[in-house]
Amino acid sequence: MINVGIAGAGLIGSKRAESISSNDQENKIIAICDIHIEKAKVLAGKIGALVYKDWKSLIKNDDINTLVIATPNIYSTEIAIAGLENKKDVLCEKPLGRSAAEAEKIYLKSKETKRILKTGFNHRHHPAILRAKSLVKRGEIGAVYFLKCTYGHGGRPGYEKEWRANKEICGGGELLDQGVHVVDLFRWFLGEFEEAQGRTATYFWDTEVEDNAFALFRTKKGQIASMHTSWTQWKNKFQFEVFGEKGYLVVDGLGGSYGIEKLVIGKRKRDQNNYLGGVPDEEVIEFPGPDISWQEEWKEFISAIEENREPLGSGYDGLMANKMIEAVYKSARLNRPVKIG
Repeated sequence: MINVGIAGAGLIGSKRAESISSNDQENKIIAICDIHIEKAKVLAGKIGALVYKDWKSLIKNDDINTLVIATPNIYSTEIAIAGLENKKDVLCEKPLGRSAAEAEKIYLKSKETKRILKTGFNHRHHPAILRAKSLVKRGEIGAVYFLKCTYGHGGRPGYEKEWRANKEICGGGELLDQGVHVVDLFRWFLGEFEEAQGRTATYFWDTEVEDNAFALFRTKKGQIASMHTSWTQWKNKFQFEVFGEKGYLVVDGLGGSYGIEKLVIGKRKRDQNNYLGGVPDEEVIEFPGPDISWQEEWKEFISAIEENREPLGSGYDGLMANKMIEAVYKSARLNRPVKIG
């Protein structure tokens, strides 16, 4: 039986609670914790869970064997380490701490305690992304040459006053906020990267962190991945592109305000001389249903616990994503490419 404690009763904590409650596997939410006790009471009231204001009380509950952390980034490291030390498997919402150093502390503690640690990378579980990954693995577009991703939104009134705009609390701006999802997908599709080059900017929002980030990453083989993440996209956008020898894949949208999720599969055609060229054939697959990525990620986490294996989107993946992000920040400061790690 998976008995769950959730630290954080905000938007993401609520999404996690919903995905756990809707799962048909044997799991139960035992308690909800939030410093804003009324938020915790509202969420706990929907599922019949206990309520704590202090996360340390949540950790001490021996009935809880699995911990979900959905707090602002500043609290992730301390809560995750305490959870692991108290024999709980941990799903920590991205990013895994505010920095690579914090991520490494959490990761090493999971190895020391031999508990399962998962980073909350739900984007891996969007159906269009999963299909694209499968097609790449099967060689449908041949050797992959490069990746591109645009991910952004326009904020909301007062966004500059929220915790995501406070560097001490969040650790970084849009690059760490949505960019961490992007670099995780880059690693998932192409493996490890050697070098990063990037620029950050604060164009509109009056914050101490960036509202835009631009970056290039290079693998040892010379493959390139480029990204732009933005709080000034104005209209929500997610587009992830994979280009290879025989064609391309484009994931457009994530459902909801990002538009219907779809996958474009482009295949280069052969002429009478068997040469690839001309206008490619395209197939468009739409995934119009609700966002199932949270439920699917939870199933993966539970399977990893039951099988005592590394989960998809592991603690190590969280650590390496933070290292890629930090390399971009360093590159922006030094105005040159830098090695990752």
